[in-house]
Amino acid sequence: MTHLLRGKAGIQNDLSAGILPDHFNPDDLARVGINSQVSSLAYDPVQSLLAVGTKSSQFGPGQIYIFGQQRVQATFQLPRQGAAVKSLQFVAEKLVCLDNKHDIAVYSLELKKLLYSHSPAGIVTVLCTDPMLDFALLGMQTGEVIAYDLDREGLAPFKIPNLWAEIDQRAKVSAVVSLQFHPRDIGSLLIGYTHGAVIYSFKLAKALRHFQYEIPKGAPGGDGDPAMMSTFRRPRVTQAVWHPTGTFIVTGHEDSSLVFWDTLKDGRMIMARTVTETNVATPGAPVARPIESGRGLPTMAVKEPLFRIAWCANQDPEDTAILIAGGQSTQSPTKGLTLFEMGRTPVYATGTWETFSQYCESPKRQRILPTPPGAEVVDFCLIPRATPHFAGAHDPLAVIALLSSGELLTLSFPSGMPIIPGNQLHPSLTFVHPLLKSINVAQMSRERWLGMTERRQQGPPFLRGGAEAVRPLRRHESRNIIQTVHVDGTIRLWDIGHGDEVENEMLLQVDVARAVGRFSEVDVTKTSLAGASGELAVGLRSGELVVFRWGSNKHAGREPPEPRPNQPGQLTSISDRVEPTLSEGLVPVTLLDQQDGSVTALRMSEVGFVAAGFEGGSMVVLDMRGPAIIYNASVHEFSKAHNKGSLRRRASSAAGDKPEWATQMEFSVMMLEGDDYSSILLHVGTNLGHLATFKIIPDPSGRYTVQYAGSVSLDNQRVLHLAPIASDTGKPAAATQNTVAGLRTGLRVQGVLLAVTTTAIHIFRPATSKGTHKSFDSFFCDAAGVVRYEDQGYALVGLFGDGNARAYSIPSLREIASSNISNTLNIRRFGDAVITPTGHMMGFTGPSELGLVNVWGVGDSSLPRSNQDKLFNPSALVPPRPTISTVAWVTGTQYITPADLTLLISGPDRPANKRMLQQAALEAEAARTAGRAGANSQARGAAAAGQDQEGYWAYMQRQVQERTERLGLVGDGVENLEANSAGWMEDVNKFVGRQKRNAATGLIKAKFGF
Repeated sequence: MTHLLRGKAGIQNDLSAGILPDHFNPDDLARVGINSQVSSLAYDPVQSLLAVGTKSSQFGPGQIYIFGQQRVQATFQLPRQGAAVKSLQFVAEKLVCLDNKHDIAVYSLELKKLLYSHSPAGIVTVLCTDPMLDFALLGMQTGEVIAYDLDREGLAPFKIPNLWAEIDQRAKVSAVVSLQFHPRDIGSLLIGYTHGAVIYSFKLAKALRHFQYEIPKGAPGGDGDPAMMSTFRRPRVTQAVWHPTGTFIVTGHEDSSLVFWDTLKDGRMIMARTVTETNVATPGAPVARPIESGRGLPTMAVKEPLFRIAWCANQDPEDTAILIAGGQSTQSPTKGLTLFEMGRTPVYATGTWETFSQYCESPKRQRILPTPPGAEVVDFCLIPRATPHFAGAHDPLAVIALLSSGELLTLSFPSGMPIIPGNQLHPSLTFVHPLLKSINVAQMSRERWLGMTERRQQGPPFLRGGAEAVRPLRRHESRNIIQTVHVDGTIRLWDIGHGDEVENEMLLQVDVARAVGRFSEVDVTKTSLAGASGELAVGLRSGELVVFRWGSNKHAGREPPEPRPNQPGQLTSISDRVEPTLSEGLVPVTLLDQQDGSVTALRMSEVGFVAAGFEGGSMVVLDMRGPAIIYNASVHEFSKAHNKGSLRRRASSAAGDKPEWATQMEFSVMMLEGDDYSSILLHVGTNLGHLATFKIIPDPSGRYTVQYAGSVSLDNQRVLHLAPIASDTGKPAAATQNTVAGLRTGLRVQGVLLAVTTTAIHIFRPATSKGTHKSFDSFFCDAAGVVRYEDQGYALVGLFGDGNARAYSIPSLREIASSNISNTLNIRRFGDAVITPTGHMMGFTGPSELGLVNVWGVGDSSLPRSNQDKLFNPSALVPPRPTISTVAWVTGTQYITPADLTLLISGPDRPANKRMLQQAALEAEAARTAGRAGANSQARGAAAAGQDQEGYWAYMQRQVQERTERLGLVGDGVENLEANSAGWMEDVNKFVGRQKRNAATGLIKAKFGF
């Protein structure tokens, strides 16, 4: 029976003879992307790492991603199931996380694991850390502030009570909404309560200033509601931040007010404003004009809440800017981040209140950093150049905005120009920059991919930390080049690898919107990449077909002219629609506006032909040598003539009135049934199961023509995969450059076509042979591909609706093995998965995450959690914290160091820092292994060992004693200097007196003639 099936299929050999059921054991190799919606961001400029936290959803638990340079990545799991990341902060070699379950988790960047977690008694609302401290301050819902010792893994005895209760006894519950250390004086803490703000002094252990925002009657307030102007209001605080020098603070309120306060003299309010209006707390101030509604009635424009405020410092901390997320009108046509470039801060000692008010009222420059239409920025992460101080806002070069949809947007600072994330961020982050829509994978030779390195104008990289682990050498000469399609029409290409070493880690980006000539309604439906030629074809839902080719931009650095209108039904040259920042890469070549519905099928051949099918039923073939349209017809023309070679005549006749369009296209080189020579063939499958074959033959004029060769009807189901294979070897019979060149020498390829529909597999010789088939009775096929297992043979691998992956032999179509992978890939998106010839499956596990599965594995379904990449660089040291100014020191400000603050928070019984003990142990070990000879060296080594073994407080006592002795020696030296100076002055006086006496005696002797 098997022999008969082989004969009917046109294949005499068993192409799957060496593949056994034990060989089919899918391995879960890796995850690429972000498993759930992004909820928090943090950046460490010292280690140059970016941390991304996610929420818990049906697609995956909340977790933390750490990204460094190139492909450096690590993943941390949260300690409690179902938790979501609320806040992330870097502290030296640690990463501190606060989740929505109010747990504190501390991770080690050096060990790449969770060190410990803690669940405080109560609800934690705010997390505050400093790179120079081993403590994390936790703001509680009760209004208290407690300290958690990150080094000793427990709560410290220090606690700040609810300071707002001191001035407002009626405020029974005033939760902490923000915490921030003074930028220069770590001994001062700004606490934001729901009812106001307080400056707390660690040195004095009391509150220094209280700030409460009050809107008198007749003042519009931040929301500008006329109905509320006759009432007295106290809007709640949402955030409080320091000026980089500590001279002022600004508080954000729930009515979108921004209130500036003095901190040095009397704590008065300097200015109350919004992002658009000023003096909103002044009675009689102008009110924002109502917006006309659709019915002609005035309506109030609701304002967005103030999501985030950051007071940034340039390289000179006196030159500042304020970055605000939120606070704009919901009816505003342009939304984004608001930037107040405040300019240089007035000199406080000589400035007046009018000067300060003018400084807050009229920034040097005000602008909006634009975001995509309809996007709302709910948070952002600044990217400082070098130092983590000034609350992470010192001299930022970029900002990563977090949108309400969970997408990311990277902008330069302060210009607000969009930054292409391709070679700035990890490829996983590009899946949410913007959101990923679909994928495709193409095979490309290693040499070709190594030569495709994009040259583009871009700023300095800001992810430079970490080091990649050594991975296995490349397993295949052909690379898996993935094409990721995003919701804004952007396409990115990069090597996803095979779980091995990736030599060319660069990303290529294609701007389809610019190539089409519009920046709205750019919905990409199909992509096809030719690995040998490096050409990319893109199909859109609006009916355009765009072809890109590797080349250079002759007008790099200059904005292209206004695009000319696209010609309907004709080819339009779009070679001038290139991104100005791109010097060399994939540039647009030509565009076809078919205007016949969405592009439903697309294939870019390696020999210069492009075939596309449209929802309206038309199909076109382009010859890129012109370029020129060499075929333009409808699939209905060949579907009417399919009865001559029909496999399912009754089914096809029953479906004759249904709309039909192409769903799959494939180029091949093989001999048609009845021919004794090979030809370039185009196979086209439709949604109704019709499959047509066309010949592409040279024309005497030098061009190529397309001739219809025949068609068959399969099973009235959508054709989802076509695979031409050589019948004697099983190798792909694709139209490669080598096989097409061999046609001149009479190359003859005996081949068959393997077609997969949702309900069956068919193998036959084109164009009209019946062949053999196998039907699926109890499940549907969603994706399929012919894969190779080492040198043992070929098999057809498919993903099916029951959650299983199955392998079938060729040509007998016998099921070799099956495995359930519904726990690995999202079964609802099996249809978007891709199966490569190397045996790798890439499918969606969530909206913005892909899973990489190797079907020829050992059945390991657990992901590698070892985080092999190195994250922490011990030689990268945190720079010293800024200190108070000389004027502040002269005026009596008591400055304390981070070590002093550690003593105030922890008390005298806290053991030494673990890092200090480890360093002392390493130094002692180095001294012991040095092997120095001599009694003096041994004595010094014993003394050093004794010092290493002494206690922390003994060490501190010895240091103080030595310092006292040194001060005593200095005092003795000063006293000796004073005594010596007095003796010297006495000798000088004696010498002067002696000279005077000698001069007087000489005059007397000269007068009397002696």
